[in-house]
Amino acid sequence: MTTSLTDLEKKVISLLQTDIPVCKRPYLVMAEQIGISEEKFLEVLSGLHDRNMIRRFGATLKHQKSGFKANAMVAWKVPEERVEEVGNIMASFHEITHCYRRNPSPGWDKNLYTMVHGASEDECFAIAAKVSEATGEKDYTLLFSHRELKKTSMQYFEN
Repeated sequence: MTTSLTDLEKKVISLLQTDIPVCKRPYLVMAEQIGISEEKFLEVLSGLHDRNMIRRFGATLKHQKSGFKANAMVAWKVPEERVEEVGNIMASFHEITHCYRRNPSPGWDKNLYTMVHGASEDECFAIAAKVSEATGEKDYTLLFSHRELKKTSMQYFEN
């Protein structure tokens, strides 16, 4: 079943794709940008959520500006029958921001991936070792980011 969006709903979604103002009443500021009341903005937002058009909000931390100078994708080889259990343990670590299961590829047998951020590469290695100890999984590789080429959020509608 396809659910169509109203023009107002598209405007609200379009605004939510941008940086939300850092102020006491960000939805008021956003509502004023499209010429509606804060109450109406929140009503539309609530309706989109109720229809599962918007499931959640997430903040994106600019980790370099927050003191984290190193980040690594940790690629793990985990037995398939343990992926759910191990993934849940890994996801419980506050140092881990992402945890995904992916299909292995020819020549690359890793199937579970986590993202860690640290003040240094040594700290990232220490985090991975701590996670390894907690899960019992010892087969992993750290892939460090050396340069960010692109980082954007999904854009569903143009502003």
